[in-house]
Amino acid sequence: MKTIEVTISGRVQRVGFRACIRKIAADLSVTGTVFNLPDGRVQVFATAEPMILEKFISTLYGCPRAVVRDVKVSGQSLMVFEGFSIIKNDRRVSTGR
Repeated sequence: MKTIEVTISGRVQRVGFRACIRKIAADLSVTGTVFNLPDGRVQVFATAEPMILEKFISTLYGCPRAVVRDVKVSGQSLMVFEGFSIIKNDRRVSTGR
């Protein structure tokens, strides 16, 4: 298992992008969280097997109405989540950094 942090920019807020990410995660059995950043980007913490995470990242581009311009991926210490959730109201996940 591996955890990654993904930061996505483009037209990714107010277009149902977080819900689309949650659906992709559920379909692939990825656990983690997704939330909006104040600067208009979306941030994801995701945990799964490395090959599943690669598929997860590549599938993000297919979300309808969203326009993904840039995806930055970085490794994280292993994080354990129960399911995959959308975090609202700017509550953050601690990365331990």
